[in-house]
Amino acid sequence: MPKKLLLLPPLSVSSAFRAPRACPAARPAMNAARTGYRVFSANSTAACTELAKRITERLGAELGKSVVYQETNGETRVEIKESVRGQDIFIIQTIPRDVNTAVMELLIMAYALKTACARNIIGVIPYFPYSKQSKMRKRGSIVCKLLASMLAKAGLTHIITMDLHQKEIQGFFSFPVDNLRASPFLLQYIQEEIPNYRNAVIVAKSPDAAKRAQSYAERLRLGLAVIHGEAQCAEMDMDDGRHSPPMVKNATVHPGLELPLMMAKEKPPITVVGDVGGRIAIIVDDIIDDVESFVAAAEILKERGAYKIYVMATHGILSAEAPRLIEESSIDEVVVTNTVPHEVQKLQCPKIKTVDISLILSEAIRRIHNGESMAYLFRNITVDD
Repeated sequence: MPKKLLLLPPLSVSSAFRAPRACPAARPAMNAARTGYRVFSANSTAACTELAKRITERLGAELGKSVVYQETNGETRVEIKESVRGQDIFIIQTIPRDVNTAVMELLIMAYALKTACARNIIGVIPYFPYSKQSKMRKRGSIVCKLLASMLAKAGLTHIITMDLHQKEIQGFFSFPVDNLRASPFLLQYIQEEIPNYRNAVIVAKSPDAAKRAQSYAERLRLGLAVIHGEAQCAEMDMDDGRHSPPMVKNATVHPGLELPLMMAKEKPPITVVGDVGGRIAIIVDDIIDDVESFVAAAEILKERGAYKIYVMATHGILSAEAPRLIEESSIDEVVVTNTVPHEVQKLQCPKIKTVDISLILSEAIRRIHNGESMAYLFRNITVDD
């Protein structure tokens, strides 16, 4: 007797090969690491980590575990001592006098975090180095653009900085740049720490700084003065690559090609545009490094009748003999932020005062990590600030 075949209902391909469902309880565990962030300091010197400690204290976090040091042959070595996989990493790098070492520390740490599978690597660089080399000079190079390319290649995905020397530097980067402003903190210092500031006048030590000075004057409802004359040496007056190749004697010129002759610049005698007699003079700028121009400006303002002179700047680099020159000058006080460590200079010159800007940097870190808008940090900020 032939056997009967038992026919089973056909199975659909989708039901037969459907992937097993993932356990819902496992999902939060996989994503938990991706919601965290860590803050590292890339400096090998203790004096440069002070700002990083202030920022982490405001964030209620701890500095990431890492080791940054120089080997006996001068090479920089960075070791990350904890897992950073899938996290947002913020590298705080303040720039000491040894600029090139600080740049290498930042590059090597960024690359180490990149190879350790960090999700995002954000550089917090309050003072961006080589920012003065952002224009072509003769047969030189735009070093700031080179540094921007190196940071991108090392693995950085975002940068937080403060008061770039030229705001157009942001265009050198292939990733977002948040250029914060220190002016709210300096304006607050003027209002709270300078007695009788209503009798002050904001001074630009050269026409190049006039826009910044005008912004301060308008916010404080004060007068404006500009120093102009032959004692100033503006960046615009320097030769650039458009004057090369150099002129050669007896050079052959194409017949019929007669270019108009450009007259050489001749600066007028030094003058102060604006009344400073019997007033407090407040000189504002973004960087104070070589202080000779500030000392000269202070002497001129004293001759014009200013009875007290303040200098306000975001970045107090104060190189070489700057503390001694300030101490011996007519300047009564120099106010800078802590974007650059200058504790040694303060010991040499008690006229130097510091304004802490860790509050705005910590808030920027918090907002970027949480995906919040940065507009609050730029409220009432103009292009000239």
